[in-house]
Amino acid sequence: MKDDDGSIRLDQVDLRILSRLQADARATNQELADAVGLSPSPCLQRVKRLEKAGVISSYHANIDIAKVCRHVDVIAAVTLNSHGLDDFLVFEKMVMAMRYVVECTKVSGPIDYLVRFVCPDIGSYQMLSDELLKLGPKIGNLSSYIVLKSTKPFKGVALDDLVAPSQRNATRQDFLASSTNRTND
Repeated sequence: MKDDDGSIRLDQVDLRILSRLQADARATNQELADAVGLSPSPCLQRVKRLEKAGVISSYHANIDIAKVCRHVDVIAAVTLNSHGLDDFLVFEKMVMAMRYVVECTKVSGPIDYLVRFVCPDIGSYQMLSDELLKLGPKIGNLSSYIVLKSTKPFKGVALDDLVAPSQRNATRQDFLASSTNRTND
C-alpha cells in the first residue's frame, strides 16, 4: 500500500523485518520470522512485497578488505567550476566509469561531490585523480583525504527514528511533561 506522497506504508512488523535484515541479511526466513513474531509464510510474503516495492533493493556482503589485500581508501571532495546540468552529467558519467570509485555522493555546500576510492595503491589513486582533473576547467578543486581508520562503518539506518518522527516528537513531549511533573511534585 502506498501513501499519497508515493512512499510505501510500513507497519511495525515491516520495520522489524527491515531492521533485522540490515543487521543480518543472511538470516533464513525461519530465523527472520521468529525474530519478528510471524510464521514463515507471511514473513516471506512481506519480504517479497518489500523487494517488489524497491524498499529492499539488494543484499550485500560486507568484506573486510584489509584481510583480503593491501589497499588505499581515499575520500575526495570535488568542486566543479560550473554548475550547469551538463557539467554534473559529464562528471557523474566519468565517475561511474571509474573502476575504483566505490561511492559518489552529490552534496550541498561549498563542495559538489564526495567521491570514495578504494585502490590497490596510492599510485593508482593518483592516476584516477589525474583523470578527473583532465576535465580541465570543469573541476575547480579536488581535495583528497586518505582514510586512516573507519571508526563507525555503515551498518544500516535507525528506521524506527526515521520513519515516524512525529510519533518520536510526541513521545519526547510526553517524556518532558512527565519529567516536569516529577520535579514539581
